[in-house]
Amino acid sequence: MYEVTCATCATQVLVEKFSPVHTSIQWTTDARTACPEFARHIAEGRDPDRIPGCEALRASIDDQVRRGRVPTDSLRREPTPGQFD
Repeated sequence: MYEVTCATCATQVLVEKFSPVHTSIQWTTDARTACPEFARHIAEGRDPDRIPGCEALRASIDDQVRRGRVPTDSLRREPTPGQFD
């Protein structure tokens, strides 16, 4: 995973891109308190589990992808070998 810092609030997350449309984000701190956008939604009474994400963080991740700092070719390959019982 690659470290990405939000250009708006400086919160750091770990990011991995499995494809141009699939992004995996691992928060290294509590998103509800670290991210002003999440905190605002919660203060407005929104359910934390229903917040789709942070637009500022998404823009920061997209910028790092454009700069080549977060590649979109993870080692994960689809379909994953195996079978369903």
